[in-house]
Amino acid sequence: MSPLRPSTVLMSVMLAATMLPVAGSHAFAQLNSANTNALIQQNQLQTLQNSLQREQFQQQQQQYRAQDRVIVQQPTPVVPQARPNCQTSIIGTTAVNNCR
Repeated sequence: MSPLRPSTVLMSVMLAATMLPVAGSHAFAQLNSANTNALIQQNQLQTLQNSLQREQFQQQQQQYRAQDRVIVQQPTPVVPQARPNCQTSIIGTTAVNNCR
């Protein structure tokens, strides 16, 4: 086995040094892609949750409106009756009640 020349060792080190960032950037790109996919899924989940909450809110509001539309029967008011033996006389511009 022949000893390695310094230029060969130097070339090997330089080649390894240039390949390291390429491999690292590939791993970073995969990691970045995984993070992006996770964020997209999280956003989709949040959108679905918001839609569900909005639908539940609208259904609750419809129930409240339906309850408000129910007409509650008011009891007929008690109106006092005038006594039948009272007579109203008009004297000039004044009304006078004569009750016996």
